[in-house]
Amino acid sequence: MMDWTDSPCRVLHRCLTQRALLYTEMVTAEAVLHGDRARLLGFDASEHPVALQLGGSEPARLAAAARIAQDFGYDEINLNVGCPSDRVQSGRFGACLMREPQLVADCVAALRAAVSIPVTVKCRIGVDDQDPEQSLRALIDTSAAAGATVFAVHARKAWLDGLSPKENRDVPPLDYDLVYRVKRERPDLTILINGGIADLDQASAHLAHVDGVMLGRAAYQNPALLADVDARFFGAAPAQLDAAVDRYRDHVARRLGEGARLHPLIKPMLGLFNGRPGARLFRRHLSEHSVRDGATIAVLDQALDFVRARRAA
Repeated sequence: MMDWTDSPCRVLHRCLTQRALLYTEMVTAEAVLHGDRARLLGFDASEHPVALQLGGSEPARLAAAARIAQDFGYDEINLNVGCPSDRVQSGRFGACLMREPQLVADCVAALRAAVSIPVTVKCRIGVDDQDPEQSLRALIDTSAAAGATVFAVHARKAWLDGLSPKENRDVPPLDYDLVYRVKRERPDLTILINGGIADLDQASAHLAHVDGVMLGRAAYQNPALLADVDARFFGAAPAQLDAAVDRYRDHVARRLGEGARLHPLIKPMLGLFNGRPGARLFRRHLSEHSVRDGATIAVLDQALDFVRARRAA
């Protein structure tokens, strides 16, 4: 979810669900150590609970970055062993680490020694010609021996040789049953499932077999589905979409007053009304007008009127 789940996206999602754990886009340890930390790690207080997804393969460097992240206030460090991008491969982190389970375990041990917040792992079931029956178990068991207890498993291989990052999200077949079996064999571990999960009905079906579900592009492309999460899975009061949108609108207005530009703030809203009357006009108005210099909150208010007027008609 690099370049997708930035802070504006997470604030919008938090307006829709108070209970789901939110994850950042992946940030490398080297970027944390040498880059603009305020830009890379800064987040709004409303986002809690929020986990930083960290990439890297040098235990000491990861530990140093994790200490900085903990000082920023993150609630969890999630070690990414699943991203298949070319940049990740050249840096020896992400999915290519599926080939080095002991190194992943060393990273987990260093992270756990460095911070008091939870350290979790996100992985694939294997890469390239690995046998997932062996590679997934090896990764999980070695990391568990180092103290990790929570694993988010994208139930696909990553083909690092021959497929683009986009193709790696869709082309390799999903193997949910393997993840289910690993959970049955290791009942003391917390296993989350990820990959190809399009809606909350599918999420609910997976929860009969695993401990949690991680949504990525489905939540980004159709964020309104998150409004049903708290009531359906946590026994909380149902979220009202209009009230959630109004809360996010107030956040946008505040950020504009602080000097932010409108377009990055409304980008995660574009799919909010998918399938509802006025959605197309809403998207078009935001896309055309939010990029203009000096665009104000009036642009968002006008776009919302397209949806609300058609619902009232």
